Amino acid sequence: MIPIANSYFDGAGLFILGLMHGGIDIQQSLELDPICCETLKNNFNHKIIQADIRDKTVLSQDKSDIIIGTYPCTKYSKIADIHGTRTGDDLFLHLFRHIAIRQPEVYVVENVPGMKKFPVVMEAMTSLPGYYMNIFCPVLATTWLPQKRDRLILIGTKRPISIHPPSNDHKRVLLSEIIESHPEMEIPNYVRSRLYGKYRDYPIISDPEDIYSVAPTCVAHYAKDRGTRLVKDKSHPFGLRPYTVREYARLQGVPDSFRFSGSDSDAYRQIGNGVPIPLGEWVGKEIHKYFNK
Repeated sequence: MIPIANSYFDGAGLFILGLMHGGIDIQQSLELDPICCETLKNNFNHKIIQADIRDKTVLSQDKSDIIIGTYPCTKYSKIADIHGTRTGDDLFLHLFRHIAIRQPEVYVVENVPGMKKFPVVMEAMTSLPGYYMNIFCPVLATTWLPQKRDRLILIGTKRPISIHPPSNDHKRVLLSEIIESHPEMEIPNYVRSRLYGKYRDYPIISDPEDIYSVAPTCVAHYAKDRGTRLVKDKSHPFGLRPYTVREYARLQGVPDSFRFSGSDSDAYRQIGNGVPIPLGEWVGKEIHKYFNK
């Protein structure tokens, strides 16, 4: 059988695209951001609901075999410590509400490893009566892609099952394979300023000619500051430049046919908030096996 999922906090839909590649049918996406909703409509054919999950009753939505939740990670991440905002978030309660009322056969939660520092959140999402838990942390994007990105994956199932972690029996994509040749790009003045040490930190520089080189974590803030992550390119001033939108998307495993709505800044934000597509595919394949044993 092909299991059906309702998904929440979908952003641009990178995780659900991976799940679909893994054999899951997406019935519904719920997302608040209007630009993300346009991106979802550009690339998917299922129902897209633009709404705040806090305003949606559970029983007004169609049933599904699976509930997927990728609620925002901003207040669980390490960088939140810098700004004093590592406080957690109550949005998990609304995903918990949906799971507790609907009691799907399977539910999946994706977030940053920093969520483990919030025992109330972890208790809620891993202790629902009637579910067996598989917890994976950290899941490394470098298993598949040239990007350093660690994630937490929780999978709850009504029947006990041993879900296999991602395997390394495949060739990882190299940074050189995602870099565009001589892209036209206007480099903002603040990038030069950062290179000259006028900021508190220097850019993180990756080298496509080094087969071991990987990009740092794609972040949504790249939409506002493209000087934090640079790639070596001899055809550009200083021999360095920011990543193009397409390269940034490729770092998340996004196919070139995928269309992001809005400006380039909107695209960088959507990509930085996304989940690597191969990670979603791994989850999808494991869940598909669960339903077909």
